[in-house]
Amino acid sequence: MSTLNPKKLLNSKWTAVKPERKEKHFIIIETEYDEDGAMVRCLMQAVMTKREFEIEWHDLKNIEQWRAGWL
Repeated sequence: MSTLNPKKLLNSKWTAVKPERKEKHFIIIETEYDEDGAMVRCLMQAVMTKREFEIEWHDLKNIEQWRAGWL
């Protein structure tokens, strides 16, 4: 995914290319922006385990780690 709009990440779905802990599918459940509109927080949740963690939204551009949608 070459272009990724941080304003449209909320509720987007992602697939891990190399799943760990049997967690393959994820959803962005929270985003937070500063007063200038730059993203300061992106919270991702594993669909199966409900484990939550913060992720740098730029990391989602790495096609060796993440694919957009649930594959």
